[in-house]
Amino acid sequence: MLLLTFEGIDGSGKSTQARLLAEYLRERGQDPLLVREPGGTELSEKIRSVLLEPDVNVHPMAELLLFSAARTQLVAERIRPALEEGRIVLCDRFYDSTTAYQGAGRGVADPAWLQSFHRRVTDGLVPDRTYLVELDAETAQARREEAGTKRDRMEAEATSFYHRVAAAYDTLADEHPHRFRRLDGHRSIDAIHDAIRTDVETLLEEQTGTPFASTGSSDP
Repeated sequence: MLLLTFEGIDGSGKSTQARLLAEYLRERGQDPLLVREPGGTELSEKIRSVLLEPDVNVHPMAELLLFSAARTQLVAERIRPALEEGRIVLCDRFYDSTTAYQGAGRGVADPAWLQSFHRRVTDGLVPDRTYLVELDAETAQARREEAGTKRDRMEAEATSFYHRVAAAYDTLADEHPHRFRRLDGHRSIDAIHDAIRTDVETLLEEQTGTPFASTGSSDP
């Protein structure tokens, strides 16, 4: 039905927004599939544990390939079947994360190569909409520190790494304006959720030709 992805640097709040949208859709009679990357399948979760383990040394190219292997499994095992059943799929990260983190953050490959590679990894699957929660690297780091949770291998990267990642996301949003929706990560959680909810309602109305019932908040 619809593949909606959520992107942003660690600490931006994208995972919260994916969860809130899933709850909103369930309240309105939908049966959305909410998955995360890497993860979502037995194999993908095992790959996740390796990729995020702080004490594991992972070569940048190996990192890119492992993230992509987890994505291939997730698409084949869960995302495509859900879409074929007419469900809405919400994915916390998708291949744009690889372009931003491994492509720009690690400097592993150029965007043109990655674009072709992503199509092979997902068998041509492209998100219908990508919600990019934009936040500066310093504020995101402060939020991660405030949360007080143990940092994984990716979250332990220097602020300069996240500057490169954020710049790559900015470029992606400029290059794909019809797919990306930029969201100011400094706004309140509710305000961001309302913006996403309104856009999703529009997408569903365009797809079905009928109004999508809404009883949610309409605060700006």
